[in-house]
Amino acid sequence: MYRTALRNVLAHKGRLLMTALAVLLGTAFVAGTMVFSDTFGSALSNSYSKSYSDLSVQVTDRASQSTAGDSGTGKSAATGPQLTAATVDRLAALPGAAQVRGTAENFAAVADKHGKALGQGLGSYGANYVPNSSGADSRYPMAQGRGPQKSGEIALDQQSADKAGYRIGDTVRVATNGPAMDTTLTGIFTTDDPNVESGDPLVLFDTATAQRLLLTPGQFSEISVTAKPGTSQEALLDQVLPVLPHSNSVTAETAAQLQADQRTQVDKQMSSVRTMLLAFAGISLFVGIFIIANTFSMLVAQRTRELALLRAIGASRKQVTRSVLLEALLIGAFSSVAGLLAGIGIGAGMQSLIGHLGSGTTPSGPLVISPTTVLTALVVGVLVTVVSALLPARRASRIAPVAAMASGDQPATQKGLVVRNSIGGVITGGGLALILWGASAGTSGKWIVAGGAVATLIGTFILTPLLSRPLIALIGPALGKLFGVSGKLARQNAVRNPRRTAATASALTIGLTLVSALTVLAASMNGWLDKEISSSLKADYTVQMSNGLHVSQAIAEQVARTPGVAASSPVNDTYLNLDGQDQSVTGVDPAQVPQLLTLTMQSGSFAALGQGQLLVDANTAKSRHLAVGSTLPAAFPDSGTGTGTLTVGGIYTTNPLINSSAMISNAVLSAHGVRPTYNQVLVKGAHGENSTLEQALVSAGGNNPLIQVQSQQDMRNELNSVITFALNMLYGLLAMSVLVAVLGVVNTMAMSVFERKREIGMLRAIGLNRPAVKRMVQLESVVISLFGAVLGLGLGCFLAWAVAGTLKDDLSGLTTVLPYGKLLVFLALAGLVGLVAAIWPSRRAAKLDILDSIKAA
Repeated sequence: MYRTALRNVLAHKGRLLMTALAVLLGTAFVAGTMVFSDTFGSALSNSYSKSYSDLSVQVTDRASQSTAGDSGTGKSAATGPQLTAATVDRLAALPGAAQVRGTAENFAAVADKHGKALGQGLGSYGANYVPNSSGADSRYPMAQGRGPQKSGEIALDQQSADKAGYRIGDTVRVATNGPAMDTTLTGIFTTDDPNVESGDPLVLFDTATAQRLLLTPGQFSEISVTAKPGTSQEALLDQVLPVLPHSNSVTAETAAQLQADQRTQVDKQMSSVRTMLLAFAGISLFVGIFIIANTFSMLVAQRTRELALLRAIGASRKQVTRSVLLEALLIGAFSSVAGLLAGIGIGAGMQSLIGHLGSGTTPSGPLVISPTTVLTALVVGVLVTVVSALLPARRASRIAPVAAMASGDQPATQKGLVVRNSIGGVITGGGLALILWGASAGTSGKWIVAGGAVATLIGTFILTPLLSRPLIALIGPALGKLFGVSGKLARQNAVRNPRRTAATASALTIGLTLVSALTVLAASMNGWLDKEISSSLKADYTVQMSNGLHVSQAIAEQVARTPGVAASSPVNDTYLNLDGQDQSVTGVDPAQVPQLLTLTMQSGSFAALGQGQLLVDANTAKSRHLAVGSTLPAAFPDSGTGTGTLTVGGIYTTNPLINSSAMISNAVLSAHGVRPTYNQVLVKGAHGENSTLEQALVSAGGNNPLIQVQSQQDMRNELNSVITFALNMLYGLLAMSVLVAVLGVVNTMAMSVFERKREIGMLRAIGLNRPAVKRMVQLESVVISLFGAVLGLGLGCFLAWAVAGTLKDDLSGLTTVLPYGKLLVFLALAGLVGLVAAIWPSRRAAKLDILDSIKAA
């Protein structure tokens, strides 16, 4: 039987080509994802490790990252420098310390010659240049010029300088989170910093300037200590710890610990990316299951005589089953190996693509092909193929030795479909009930909807043969009128074998269910955002940093003084510990906010905000059992070990434009020592939106390249672009599953032509010409594709409605929006897919020789 299986694979290699391609594509997706994540993660870790080459112990003030640059989390923290020149001197006096270097670094932006920020923004930062006795800083070797020596001088990394066209002596505009300033470029240096390699600039200042601009005067964010020869990192750490300031924000770690922590962080980040990509690879493989099962079912039917003959000469049922499964094993093994090789190429290509998509180059390194990747790709490919062939193999073993000798295709019996339909009906009904229940339950129903969606999809796939006849029959008259005999034959062929039609259409149904659900959700979110911005925001403009950093107090005050501004309020998003729980709180100016935001009070009064009381949204009030008059112990920075008390003065309907779940006066926060962390400033113009006011607000921000002044329409466009980008990315990830589905249509039509060779010959003999035969096959393919598309679009829209129902508590007023234009485009594309998939099978059918076809057994 082993030889028989091998010969069958070789004999039918043309018919198995699409099956092999489906497995190859799915396996390549899996292998490519794993190679890319391993390679990128390794390169990133190695890039970070270069920063620790001359480091033994690093002392870090974590609170320093939340001071001048405001790049911290926004949680309340006491200010004040912990690491100073005195700390450096104490560390330098340690017996095991060979070199001690204080570092002052935080966010800093660099503008190009057109005033636009260089790089991606998030990784842009500035640091201090620390020359040694020879006048050089070993971390930043100068390719041109010299390091900065005084205020007004900077050095810039070579990649950024080349990109912007800067030369030594040029004037360069730089900024932190305040007004921009013009500086002179004195040096261009090289560095292996991973942020720079990713396209973000690194700008160096002299130490005093870096401390003043990036932190506070006299403060360091880190201190690096290099051990003397013979002193281990652990021994040096033991010497360092006793001389450090007593502060929870100050930590010390060895270089080995830092590298291990960095590797763990990179692994977590890449694990998330890998999980997401593998999920879409799994969808492609799942779609491939339908193709593989369909292919082997058709092969078994076409080889009925052959298998019956094997049974007649002594082969047992188990041997026949093993023979078919062995064929699947051989195809799976070959396709998996080819998929692994293709996946290695995909992984390398993804690494290169990421570099080209960014404004810099990604950390480079050799391809990492781990044994886990190889084993996973081979096992997944083989397992999916063999499992998909199980049912066809069992069906083959049931062929009677004599009864099947003279038969060809064995159609499914009505009894089999009755059982199948009964099971599918029960599963689908249960799934729909779960979805309706979960959608009505709000946020708590998310997992109920997820479970119901899975059950409904499975049930629908089981019911697809039943659904194919009535749905395809709807377009039967149109096909007959438009295409005559070819149209009538196409409709009859599509419903002749419901199981085959169902298996082929289901592959497209999966992809279009996900695509349409995502599209409807995106349209619903866009519609909701437009409505909320119009109804909830009275402000004409928002002033914020484009990279998510905080707007400085100085800029907020300058905005308020800008001519043409009728009202403005900085929005201070922070955290307070209320009654033992960390609570996000938004600080605002009570006198100005009524002109800037629309707040619907359910109880209490907005005026309570100006009296130092707390306003909470309805969801928080419900979950924490709060009412007007409730008091909450509050831990403020100036409370020490004690607490203050806040009174709930009002409860408002949740406003999506307020990032937190409670509001408080900025004056109360300032009085209790909470540092301002303004994420934006809301502005109402005296004469509404106008270009003069917009330009004045830009100037109020000191022409900082990262300051964004946005109108309401700008906000809509930005939020819509974020949703569109995410949607397009998901479309791209789902493209593989759609491609596999297309292969399934091609495969089914090609094998169907071979199976109906004699029938086609008879049709040709009684007068059906070649163009009509081509039309018949093409229309059958289009009908099957449209059937799968209609099912997918219907399921996708329904699931999107259910998911929107689970979001109604968080996104009040969210309604399901059907983008009819896009849905019709998807339907048209599905028809086009069917037409394209039938090009080769239809041409093959039209070229069949009439006499040879009629003689075919």
